[in-house]
Parts: sequence; C-alpha cells; structure tokens
Amino acid sequence: MDLRLLRYFVAVAEERHFGRAAARLFIAQPSLSRAIRVLERDLGATLLERSSGGVATTPAGALLLDEARLLLERADHLRVRVAAVGGDAVITLGSLAGAVEHAGPALVSAFRSRHPDVRVDVRESDFSDPTCGLRAGLVDLAVTLAPFDTTGLAVQVLRTDPVEVVLRADDPLAGRSAVTSEDLADRPWFRMPPGADPVWSAFWGGGRGGPVVHTAHECLQAVLWNGSVGLVPAGHDVPAGLVTVPLRDHPPAELIVAWDPRRAGPLVRSFLAGVVAEERPAGRVEGGSARSTSG
Repeated sequence: MDLRLLRYFVAVAEERHFGRAAARLFIAQPSLSRAIRVLERDLGATLLERSSGGVATTPAGALLLDEARLLLERADHLRVRVAAVGGDAVITLGSLAGAVEHAGPALVSAFRSRHPDVRVDVRESDFSDPTCGLRAGLVDLAVTLAPFDTTGLAVQVLRTDPVEVVLRADDPLAGRSAVTSEDLADRPWFRMPPGADPVWSAFWGGGRGGPVVHTAHECLQAVLWNGSVGLVPAGHDVPAGLVTVPLRDHPPAELIVAWDPRRAGPLVRSFLAGVVAEERPAGRVEGGSARSTSG
C-alpha cells in the first residue's frame, strides 16, 4: 500500500475538506482528489462521502483512518530507528529567547522516550528572525513566540500567556498592579532589528525612540541601563533592578511550535505527535492537529 496515498487520505479525513487538506499538504486540489480516487480504487471501497460542505468518512474510511494513523506512525518510527543505527538521526530545533526552556520538560521527555538514540541540536536565534531559521532550512522545527507572518508554515500553540511590561524597579509605574499602553505613550521602547518581521516588530516593539535589541538579554539591559520599555510573556524571570507589571490592554503572546509541512520528515512528525499527545488532555490542540497557514 502506498504510504503517500495514506498520508493524503489522513489529511482529507482530518480536515474534512479537500481544499484545506490540499493547503496543508501543499499540493493542488485536483491532484489530491485524483490520489484519493486511486486509493479507493485500490482498496475497492468508498472511503469518503463528498458533499458541497466538505467530506465525511464512510464506515470503511473510518476504519482506514484509525489503521492508517497507526501504520504511518509505525513507518516513521522504523525509518528513524534505521537512521539512528546508521548514525544519521539528527533533528535540529530552533529556539527564540529561551522559548524551548519555557515549553517545559515534558516535550523533552516525550521525544527522548520515543527516540533515545536521536541527537537533538538546539539552535538559538535572535530577534531578527522569529522563525529561528525555519524558512531558510536551518532548523527542522522552531519553538518560538508569536505573532509573526506564518505564511507557508504550520503552527501548534503550546501555551498562551498575558504580556507584561519590564520596568526599572525605581520607575514610578513599577508599583502598580497593572498599566495600559496609554500610561507608556511617552516612553522610549526597545526596537527590533532592521528587516525583522513587521508583524513581530509591531507586537513586541510597540513604540519608538529606544535602542535596537537583538536578544532577550539585550532587551533587559536596555531597560536597566536606559529606562526603555520592554515586553515579556508573563512568568519570565528578570534580573535584579527590574520588575514586570501586567500590560492590561495588550494581546497575549503565544508560545508555539512551528514547522514547514513541505519538509516535515519522520523525526518532525514524531516530535509533533508528542506535542499533540502532551496537549490533548488540556484540549489545546487546534484544528485537530495544527493550525496551518499557506500563501
């Protein structure tokens, strides 16, 4: 049985729509429709009920969906084990501002339990690229902070956190229980490097007049030495001399895993399976397995 056709079928069955599945797979919708018809012909069964509103699995399709998921996971696991024995199993994980640490140890445990012999390389990125080199093919996945332009990437939200302002401990606003953007209107804010993603820059930069920063450490030092305004997700530690105050009218930040579906190999899929399994009890998985966007 062609594993590629099974992956196509699983995508359609999960998305319940040929158009969304085609976007997720980065293939043309007519090609996807033809592939599903080939699979149905090979198996001698109708797998999907088509309608103007989308598709639904038939009893045969529901059975295949359960079995296909297991088969595809097993095939990926086998590929990874063979690569590990050959010494070629490596996954490169991008991290922005220590985001991989804030994702928690459960992700590490889930992956290590599946693949104890796989080497994991962590590549730390600066603020100039919130994808951590994902678009350039420098990493396989990125644990990073949103929002930024995710065109062509798929995203899994790990956690959503309120945003807090970083201020000097002697700042007049430091003792407040919360502040608003209006309270900070006349303050210099740190700025993102030139050429950084505009969505990212607008969300985290917020203002003007402050120094350009490239790392979380530079951001905190800019506040400490210059009195600039900085932003961090709630719960992040700051050094002595600084405090954080909730920013009441600012959208929350998302800690995410991002990847390029066009380059998602067995190790990436296995990592993501661990993410989904970890998130499932809290009901945090979006759109079945991930939120995917494409241009």
